[in-house]
Amino acid sequence: MNHPSRRSLLFGGAALGAGAVLAACTSNESNNPTTAQTKGADASNANTAAGKAVTIGFSAPAADHGWIAAITSNAKAQASAYSDVTFKQVEAGKDAAAQRAALDTLIAEKPDVIVLLPHDGKELNAFGLKAMEAGIPVVNLDRAFPDALAYRLQIKGDNYGMGVAAGHYIGKAMKAKNIASPVIGEIAGMDELELTQERSKGFADALKTYGFKVANRRAARFTADSGQKEAQNLLQALPKLDALWNHDDDQGIGVLAAITAASRSEFLMVGGAGSKKAIEDIAADKSVLKATVTYSPSMASSAISLARLIAQGRGMADLVELQVPKEIILSSETITKENASTYLKLGF
Repeated sequence: MNHPSRRSLLFGGAALGAGAVLAACTSNESNNPTTAQTKGADASNANTAAGKAVTIGFSAPAADHGWIAAITSNAKAQASAYSDVTFKQVEAGKDAAAQRAALDTLIAEKPDVIVLLPHDGKELNAFGLKAMEAGIPVVNLDRAFPDALAYRLQIKGDNYGMGVAAGHYIGKAMKAKNIASPVIGEIAGMDELELTQERSKGFADALKTYGFKVANRRAARFTADSGQKEAQNLLQALPKLDALWNHDDDQGIGVLAAITAASRSEFLMVGGAGSKKAIEDIAADKSVLKATVTYSPSMASSAISLARLIAQGRGMADLVELQVPKEIILSSETITKENASTYLKLGF
């Protein structure tokens, strides 16, 4: 997920005077991880047995968004589930330069392994190289380093796959409704991010297999206020709409507010990431939101578990290989009314 402010500062001034309402509805309100998101206490897994005591350094941007808040809370909870792990968090600061300075101090303290969600993967690549050269394995979480030498393990969600999943859901839905030339809208995240570009490409590629394309695309800022503003613009541009994909569920709070204010309900909407509120709305089936495609912050829990195994020289229990893999990309799954109850425990 790959730059200084993927989960950015709030867009100034909510339209329709709904700023207070939107702020009260984001998933930042509750980000305590569930047992399902912290597998460290799973006694049935042989790897949970106490091993060599290790210190895991951790750094992630400040929680200005529900997804980022869940990343840090999941990491802390997972680390606390292991009696052999000392969790050392360092502040990421306001930008990549500040995070790099804090991490340089961490290197001097020589933790056994570092888990890092960088402000910007490209700008923090040099830090990854420095830590690896100092003999400290780096687990690169979510926002990819471009240089494979800068990390021991990279674990992230599948941004291209999110777009593909959303595109296939919409494509199949349009075919089922016998809509030959559907009007499809897209509200993306921050266009300067590689992850946003990957999501949009996956969406376009999947739609193309049905002979469909996006009629109007707007880029928001991963916030409720910006989502509302861009949704207003898109709805004005498209008096008729058959389907809409919004890249981010927290941003979707504002998108849904704009849809409600405009009294529009003739289309279906797909969200992104898998927030608890979005899953609940999908299960209730009382709005245009019919599905969301996952990009779960539970990856932070997995990153801590894998960092522990790397530091202890252990592999993954179910694999033949003796080492943790070099790269793990989590698949993007589609949550609908039919399976919402199963996925709710992973909502953030």
